[in-house]
Amino acid sequence: MQGSEEFSAQVFDALARRRGITAQLLTRDQVLDFWEQLSNRSFDARLQTFFDMVDKNADGQITKDEIKEMLQLTASASNLTRIEEKVDEYASLLMEVLDPENLGYIEVQNLQNVLLPVGQSQLQQESDLAGTTGLVPTKEGDPIRRLGNSFSYFLSDNWKRIWVMTLWLCICFGLFTWKFKAYKRNPTFQVMGYCVTTAKGGAETTKLNMAIILLPVCRNLITWLRSHTKLGLIIPFNDNLNFHKVIAWGVAVGAGLHIIPHLTCDFPRILHETDEEYSKYLAQFFGSKRPPNYWWFVKGVEGITGLILTICMVIMYVLAQPLFRRGKLSEKSKLRQLTGFNTFWYSHHLFIVVYITFIVHGVCLYINRTWYKKTTWMYLLVPMTLYICERILRILRAGYKKVSIQKVVMHRGNVLAIYMTKPHGFKYKSGQYIFVNCAAVSPFEWHPFSITSAPGDEYLSIHMRCRGDWTLGVRNSFREFCQAPTSGQSGLLRANFTDGNASPPKLLIDGPYGAAAQDYWKYDVLLLIGLGIGATPLVSIIKDTLNNYQAKKNELHGDKTSSNYRRHDFVTERAYFYWVTREEGSFEWFRGLMDDAADKDNEGIIELHNHCTSVYERGDARSALLVMLQELYYAKHEIDILGQTRVRTHFARPNWNKVFKSVAQKHPDKRVGVFYCGDRSLERELKWLSQDFSHKTSTRFVFHKENF
Repeated sequence: MQGSEEFSAQVFDALARRRGITAQLLTRDQVLDFWEQLSNRSFDARLQTFFDMVDKNADGQITKDEIKEMLQLTASASNLTRIEEKVDEYASLLMEVLDPENLGYIEVQNLQNVLLPVGQSQLQQESDLAGTTGLVPTKEGDPIRRLGNSFSYFLSDNWKRIWVMTLWLCICFGLFTWKFKAYKRNPTFQVMGYCVTTAKGGAETTKLNMAIILLPVCRNLITWLRSHTKLGLIIPFNDNLNFHKVIAWGVAVGAGLHIIPHLTCDFPRILHETDEEYSKYLAQFFGSKRPPNYWWFVKGVEGITGLILTICMVIMYVLAQPLFRRGKLSEKSKLRQLTGFNTFWYSHHLFIVVYITFIVHGVCLYINRTWYKKTTWMYLLVPMTLYICERILRILRAGYKKVSIQKVVMHRGNVLAIYMTKPHGFKYKSGQYIFVNCAAVSPFEWHPFSITSAPGDEYLSIHMRCRGDWTLGVRNSFREFCQAPTSGQSGLLRANFTDGNASPPKLLIDGPYGAAAQDYWKYDVLLLIGLGIGATPLVSIIKDTLNNYQAKKNELHGDKTSSNYRRHDFVTERAYFYWVTREEGSFEWFRGLMDDAADKDNEGIIELHNHCTSVYERGDARSALLVMLQELYYAKHEIDILGQTRVRTHFARPNWNKVFKSVAQKHPDKRVGVFYCGDRSLERELKWLSQDFSHKTSTRFVFHKENF
């Protein structure tokens, strides 16, 4: 059995106890008997297995102490700390319902009366999902057709990337070819041959790439183009950072084609050429007196700037790799001190030195003496101007966009929620993000966080998972102001600053900036999927959808003020939100949103699904007691026992095939925006399902992955 060894031992003891087996070794027939009971999926067989596990003395009766012991084991195996803390209270609740006559014990018939309706309800749900034919993606048997389908899916999903990459590669190839042919007609070709043509071709592509590499990181420009033009229909703005990385490798290739031929071929040929050939072909470029040695090339302006460029770029490239940027080196490694976001951030600012030396290097040329042939500055003029304006705008905007902290809440899972005033004139869309600076931690660092409040809210909020040095520093700077929450409040610690009695750390914000999720309102149906803290950009969308729905409803009843908030081009009719997390405490991060949706959404516009993956799925004996407790607790309090909200928590991971199938069944001929934020491990599956169901049903699924 996979999972807890302790639980496996409990199962073995239960099966052996019922059969009177005391030995630790089983015969072949006993193994077969065990297997038949464990593999029997009928309700009665699973109920009997569960009952035998709880009934420690095999007397056919379960006492409160036995329920407490089993509940403690189940909660511990699933990391459900809230249930562990109140195990006595929950055991009493189970006894209260299962032992109405106060006999002090429970028999198998009592469990059957409570659990049978639950099991039938689950089977009905599974039957409903499986009821529609023609919606299940089937694997193509013909390998050629399967390959063709895969290629078709790839083209439909990546056509924007393909044409942009093709255009970029064609321009690079064209520039290289043009410069290559131009230098075949240059006198230096007679001595240096194809080495000089290759070096100059590589230099020309490097000029281009050093210019356009700045454009993908002009966040304000991209946000404006995304929001105010229709270029997003053909340009994949969501891939701006990926394109930045691709161009960086283009710079590296171009620099390699420039540096290696010069160092290994061109310079040695100049030094070893005959006096006659040197005077005829090279004297006009390198002087009448031949360079005496290799050091002559290195100590010149061209050589020194080239050396500085190479060193700085190597440092930037190495420290930008995920191994260093994300601190993945072993703790024993001596290079670990060079890892982390701070190292990446500060080393990347060597780009200032790089561009200064790059311009100088492009002006002080050996061969080209005329100014209009020194084209480096021409390539860089417009992109550098745009980038300098971008940085100035960020500095100015951060200076006046100061915010006042209203309250902070420290949640389970090391998550810090910060609620702040909205700066005057600050407008944003759900799904966008901001950069945050906390001078108390670092005056230079800015980190991105999704906005979790809705545009219609009077406040601005973010939720940050505290893991790295900077986020832990922010958490610690607020901790001294926090106290334990009062009854009914969420979080482990809270602090309220609206009374003005305390002075919390100052925050600056820069933004908002565009993201894939900001165009959610263009889709008929939304399928929002968040893993852990990845729910943050989607929470704002849920709030905004709910607010638009409420405003539309009020407007129909004659409330004209609601039209000021509602988007009249808002086409979303339904939203499905799947939040998957391992920690039960995560659900309290957005408890208010869950309860608001349950209270206000009377027509079922938003469907919320919380999944706790640390608990085994329904039907598994390891979760049977939790299923029963969840049903009884919800029936009594109308609150889910895990999430402490009115939204029921599902156990284990969702069956994504069934989720897509259900959405396709309910919304034929509709456009469904699939917005995912979380670990990359699930991205490929969701993208494939979006493509497959789009091709095999009338529902069009459009997949978006959040990243910044």
